[in-house]
Amino acid sequence: MTDVYLAWSLEKSEAGFRGFFNRLQSEDSYLESGSTCGQWSINCGVVPCSPISPTVGITTEVLELYCVVHLWSPHLSIQSFVKSVCDLHRVEFCRHLSRQFSIVFDVYLQVQRSVAAMVAESLQRNSPDWRLKHACPMCRYELSDEEQLTFSTLYAMDGNNSVEMNPDGDESLRPSSELPTGQQLTSDRYLSHAFVDQFAWDSAHTTTAVDEVDDTKMKKAWAIYNETGVFVAVCCHGFSLLIADMVQSSELAKYPLAVMSKLMDMFGKKLGGGYDISCQFRITLDKSSLGPLACSLQHTCLVGAFHGHAHRSLCQLVSLTTYIKGLGLEDLETCERTFSKSNSLASSLCYASIFHRQQAIDSYFEHNDDLEVYANISDFLYNNYKQVLDLYLILMQDLKLSDESIFERWLDKGKVYLEGLTREPEDETLQMEYWQKLANLTASKGTAMTAFQVNYEVSSYDAQVQNTCKAESIHLQLVQVLECKLKVVKRWAPEDVEWQVVGRLVANRKYQCAPDRLEGLIIACIFELTRMNQAGTGDSMYPPHQTLKWEDVVEYAFLADFDLLRDTRADVSQCPWLSPAARSAMDLHFKICRARKEIQCLNIEIRCLATYIQDEDNYLRKCEDQLTDTNPALAYQIALHRNISIHGT
Repeated sequence: MTDVYLAWSLEKSEAGFRGFFNRLQSEDSYLESGSTCGQWSINCGVVPCSPISPTVGITTEVLELYCVVHLWSPHLSIQSFVKSVCDLHRVEFCRHLSRQFSIVFDVYLQVQRSVAAMVAESLQRNSPDWRLKHACPMCRYELSDEEQLTFSTLYAMDGNNSVEMNPDGDESLRPSSELPTGQQLTSDRYLSHAFVDQFAWDSAHTTTAVDEVDDTKMKKAWAIYNETGVFVAVCCHGFSLLIADMVQSSELAKYPLAVMSKLMDMFGKKLGGGYDISCQFRITLDKSSLGPLACSLQHTCLVGAFHGHAHRSLCQLVSLTTYIKGLGLEDLETCERTFSKSNSLASSLCYASIFHRQQAIDSYFEHNDDLEVYANISDFLYNNYKQVLDLYLILMQDLKLSDESIFERWLDKGKVYLEGLTREPEDETLQMEYWQKLANLTASKGTAMTAFQVNYEVSSYDAQVQNTCKAESIHLQLVQVLECKLKVVKRWAPEDVEWQVVGRLVANRKYQCAPDRLEGLIIACIFELTRMNQAGTGDSMYPPHQTLKWEDVVEYAFLADFDLLRDTRADVSQCPWLSPAARSAMDLHFKICRARKEIQCLNIEIRCLATYIQDEDNYLRKCEDQLTDTNPALAYQIALHRNISIHGT
């Protein structure tokens, strides 16, 4: 059927487009000897719904129309399209028509995949993972004199559960009407379940990729459908790299681990991966079986700009794209932009089978790469270049300092300070533990005196004395161990100054931890509000201790404005690197650094794209000329492929 389709497609292009019925009336169509009914139908421009004695066929033009319209508007389902055709022909709609159209459409897509495989073979591009290795011209097309960048490839990955048809666990929804099928999708874009499950042990014995979700809702969801979403990796320019089905689970660590394993195997060293929870995932990666490989290949875990501002301040200084050397203005939020378009698939996939679901997702991303991302890549680079030049000029005018190294020192001081908030000082911890053990020792002595005065039964008196002496001995040993560590010459007593000072530390211990934690949360909130331009909005918030009104919080811009935070263990509100002017200057400085790097990256990417287009056009024309005489039908398909690759049409 594929060969017949190739011949029909060539004949159609040479004769010009004509309607099916006019073409059928003007041509002599007959069944050749040795041809099947399906081949004869394809030769007439009709795809039958059955290989033997078909009674219904769909014209290729109609199938092609639905395929293109559905890819541009995934909301359009087969049923809606068939109903539209029935209305045009004034025919009553019946459910079996949708089923027949679905069967024929599967045959049409299979023929298209076979044609694509033949084109890839003729172009010598049918080796395993060829598409992945050459997915993005800017990322993977290397020039001989190309300047080496800090990151060879930047990508983003994230999970999406938009295909969930029942997030609230409503058990009243009907099951899928599709019958079980043995069809399996063959695609180098999808990671197999077996490959992903190789990292199930790492996922089970390390931290999960996301916070725990409600178990009841997840169990109800798993009872309704097998696939709970997709995990996608895309390059920083928007080209899809890999897809993995999330099967009966939330966003576990095995999915990003599987994606990273495949990408490191294909791309090698110096990869930068953006993930909204990379700060936690980095720990999982280090403990997993991929940890040594990721370290040897210099893989870097990064946090996207939008999600990063909701993280703790220390996490932002370590992983946020603004402070990463060698990174341009890339925000690594490509997945969010990708999902904003692919979410339109959800309505047509709610009741689809596993095969049709994967087929629709794979077809969508292939179409999006060829006719959306690639077709607009020149505008993408041009707009980025124009934006970064305008931003660079503005920032350089605002920042007027001769010594820019001071910003790096301020950033290091901020890291040291925030790292100190993650744990209590060791000397204070030992002193408070010593004070607590002394208090326990004193309490055990009081218990012994009470036992001697109250207990008069001889049988239980000896046991009570024995237990009391044992507890007192344990407390005494612990006190002596801590006295050796702290080098205490004289044991503290309640009237001593040390006892009273440390006693106040113990009493304020919980309170001291609360402001330390609150400080990080408030700073993250400020950064998030600033990025979303929502400062000055909101109602009110009343934390414990000193009342802090919400309308005051959103008006603050820097840590020094919070009197409440001066109650923390170390008051840094008066440090120069936390003044409003210093923070503003630091932001300008690091934006300028990223802008400079972005210009360098764009200069390389533009050269790669221009060279790729020229080389690709020459190569495809050469292959087309070689096949024009021997296989003109295949040569015509290469010409169609060239129009998409070069012109994006």
